[in-house]
Amino acid sequence: MYLSVIDVKPQEDYKLLLTFENNECKVFDVSEYLNIGKFQELRDKKLFSSVKVSFDSIEWDNHLDLDPELLYEKSVAL
Repeated sequence: MYLSVIDVKPQEDYKLLLTFENNECKVFDVSEYLNIGKFQELRDKKLFSSVKVSFDSIEWDNHLDLDPELLYEKSVAL
């Protein structure tokens, strides 16, 4: 069982402030992915800031998304 993302806010330095369905807030660092494939497009700050909740996870305007399990496991609690 995984927790759905219910809110996302882009932060400085390619970080995301995530709120999960259990109301836990965590920070996910996207910067370590910015040299991989389509993630390179997110270096564009405007595109990075386009992130939004999509169903149970997040998605950018370039249709790139991340698995909610990965987001939860790899993010750091506040």
